[in-house]
Amino acid sequence: MVLFPNAKINIGLNVTEKRNDGFHNIESIFYPVFELYDVLEIVKCEELKFTSTGIEIPGSKKDNLCLKAYQLLKQDFNISPVHIYLLKVIPIGAGLGGGSADAAFTLKGLNDLFDLKLTDEQLISYAQKLGSDCAFFIKNKPVFAFNKGDEFKDIELDLLTFEIKIEYPNIHIGTAEAYAGIHPKEPVKNIKSLIAVAPIENWKETIKNDFEESIFPNHPEIKELKEKMYKNGAVYASMTGSGSAVYGVFERSE
Repeated sequence: MVLFPNAKINIGLNVTEKRNDGFHNIESIFYPVFELYDVLEIVKCEELKFTSTGIEIPGSKKDNLCLKAYQLLKQDFNISPVHIYLLKVIPIGAGLGGGSADAAFTLKGLNDLFDLKLTDEQLISYAQKLGSDCAFFIKNKPVFAFNKGDEFKDIELDLLTFEIKIEYPNIHIGTAEAYAGIHPKEPVKNIKSLIAVAPIENWKETIKNDFEESIFPNHPEIKELKEKMYKNGAVYASMTGSGSAVYGVFERSE
């Protein structure tokens, strides 16, 4: 079985408050980008194995989210060992959700491979245990994300008439650095309501990513990437998530 875990971008991101459990509540629009994807193959075998090529994945293999997804289902179902092979293409630590996508697609792949008959809602419940962004990739469609970024409301947003270009400056932004300069606050208007009334031409003035304010001073090259997007004609440009990738939304040429 071969799957293609895709990236996502954040359209706006407000950090609204620090939670008692040490996490932060956010609000953002998650939008899938199908043109940028990893390749994930899952096959039955005699012992559990995980191998990867492409971009090097830091840390121990046993901590990989794909294996954690397998172990999570293994607790509840008598599934046999598998060989999980990942071709890693989506940059790591870029705010593009690649690791979360890999985990979610592993859940979906195992569900199909072993005919577990889990519903999307059940898969979302498993995905929420793996990480905040993971649950988004189960349904993989535009949503308004809130709380820890793991609760969603469907929205109507279609950017298919535009071209989304992504650039990665090869800078890894860790969670501690991303939140170091953040001062949580409730926005005057939430992003969901702004998206509903503001045409994309107005997003530059109304839709913001709070992490840019804390990250740009330490990494001016990321700010320069955003400015370059606008110089090249982007209708809207932003850093995605807590960085460091930057995307631009461009009118498609005839």
